[in-house]
Amino acid sequence: MPRLTTLAKLFAADYWIVLNDVQFNRRDYQHRARLASLADPLRRQWLTIPTHLPHGRQTTIDNALIVEPARSRRRTAHMLQQHYAASPHWPAFQQALTSVLDLFDTTDKTADVAEASTRILLNLLGWTGVVLRSSGLHARPGRSERLADLATFTGARSYLCGTGGMRYLNTTPFTACGLTVISFTTPAAGLWQYSREASAVRALMQLGPQPLAKVLRTVATSQPR
Repeated sequence: MPRLTTLAKLFAADYWIVLNDVQFNRRDYQHRARLASLADPLRRQWLTIPTHLPHGRQTTIDNALIVEPARSRRRTAHMLQQHYAASPHWPAFQQALTSVLDLFDTTDKTADVAEASTRILLNLLGWTGVVLRSSGLHARPGRSERLADLATFTGARSYLCGTGGMRYLNTTPFTACGLTVISFTTPAAGLWQYSREASAVRALMQLGPQPLAKVLRTVATSQPR
């Protein structure tokens, strides 16, 4: 259940390449999300999928395993309902959520559930892009080189980079591949005030799919090209 800033960046892109063959990071959002209350965005609770790393800190994202899938399914369903069932947009989200919850019965991979939870949000917003996984593509090992190679594979002309990524990204490999790096930014006020911290589900439950999609289209078209 990605943050609103992350969802906005994905919504603005034609391709989303899931970077699933790099090292899992427990301190990131790869297996958790902050759910913010509808009534007060400062009231938050972590929704976490307990995850086992069979190869220790070197475990890649696609090899991270769900601990007690049945329990994680119940907790995920309960916490989302507890936070957002009062929204008039909950029934549509609940129906889409079923496909994510069912994955807990068929996979032991945290990455599968995380990807699916993002896909349902994009689908509700009417995103028509393409999803690929980096594990199925060839790319150089360097951090920036890898991203440049993955973007090149799609035939892209530009790469959307969030504010965090811009702090470490080396643009030289992108320039060499004929790619323009676009610093993707979002507004700071209103709906976006806590968008770098809380899951996008709150915004979806506030506005509904079509109004939120309209907001994200406005942000997408405001980016430099």
